Amino acid sequence: MSQKLRGLMVRAMLAGTALAGLQGLAHVASADTTINALFMSQAAYSEDDVRAMTKDFEAANPGITVKAEFVPYEGLHDKITLAQGAGSGYDVVLFDVIWPAEFAEHKVLADVTDKITPDMKKGVLPGAWTTVDYKDHAYGMPWILDTKYLFYNTEMLKKAGIAHPPKTWAELEKDAEIIKQKKIVEFPIVWSWTQAEAVICDYTTLVAAYDGKFLDDSGKPAFQNGGGVDALNYMVETMDKGLSNPHSKEYAEEDVRRVFSSGEAAFALNWTYMYAMANGDPKESKIVGKVGVEPAPGVDGKSKASAVNGSMGLGIPSTSKHQDEAWKYITYMTSQAVQNKYAKLSLPIWGSSYSDPAVTKGQEELVKAAKTSIGIMYPRPTTPTYTQLSTQLQQAIHNALLKQAKPEDALKSAADAANGGL
Repeated sequence: MSQKLRGLMVRAMLAGTALAGLQGLAHVASADTTINALFMSQAAYSEDDVRAMTKDFEAANPGITVKAEFVPYEGLHDKITLAQGAGSGYDVVLFDVIWPAEFAEHKVLADVTDKITPDMKKGVLPGAWTTVDYKDHAYGMPWILDTKYLFYNTEMLKKAGIAHPPKTWAELEKDAEIIKQKKIVEFPIVWSWTQAEAVICDYTTLVAAYDGKFLDDSGKPAFQNGGGVDALNYMVETMDKGLSNPHSKEYAEEDVRRVFSSGEAAFALNWTYMYAMANGDPKESKIVGKVGVEPAPGVDGKSKASAVNGSMGLGIPSTSKHQDEAWKYITYMTSQAVQNKYAKLSLPIWGSSYSDPAVTKGQEELVKAAKTSIGIMYPRPTTPTYTQLSTQLQQAIHNALLKQAKPEDALKSAADAANGGL
């Protein structure tokens, strides 16, 4: 064999080896999967918490990379539906308890009923499943188990001579009048009543207290009668008396947290996350150590306490091409170990977590309130046209708060409009 021929053969062998190596690398690369996850950027878990959870997941699952995107709650629904319409986008999405009916009817989320294990079914609190279930099918795993609590400034109540936090909404109104009369604070109550889903959550809490209904047994609007009207009358009355901060009409939950944490309110209705930030974070609060928390009040003869179901779940869009990896990520994020570790901003969905010192330490008062509130969480209407109904209700509530219509007239108009779409 000539020197030249031998050289050509060697180069061919090397080229073949290199090609095989590149093919091997390509095979390894194809084994890696990137999934896209969509979260909200306010309340419950912080962005830092979600990123830390995700980093730990990636370390335990080296073949999977997660790209997390955060948007304000108000943009979450549209982001999910627009991505669905494009036929691509996300593999994991955070969704509100009010959306499973719509998302199931329009096949936005994958049905994961068969993936729910007996241990999951047994260990997760029964009420949490309402977050992801629709017509006996599961469309994800519950993740954020949340409701609104009554937070109060213990120092202000003490100055006013108020011995204990209010147990009824009428008592809260009287306490607020005392605090205002003694000029402890100008506007004792702050709410999140901006014309968005936030105001519906506060309104729902009051509807529950007044034993009202959103829909009757036939699925038609019922909020224009009884407890629905009583709830809106209460909202308007506290505003008219100067007991509620007038800016509440523009406030969302973060505004409520800011005002309350600055010592500018005696009472606030807000989600779980505010307790840790207002009572334990000096960088975020001027009233650390002065925050009390109770279940939202009730109404004499109708309820002992009240609560709205503000829970959220993690689901897989039906268009996802990586559903197995997405489910692996969801089961990690919703696992009891992870939820217990990050229980300061959102309480776990797992029943046995509430006897775990890792969860209860430093927030015993909140956990005590949760044991009452979580058991009575009142749902917003379960209907595929919820988004439309919510918009109509938001407008009606604001018309009443802005004195553009009486509460009963505003709600009747919303009911009439809703009847056309239900």
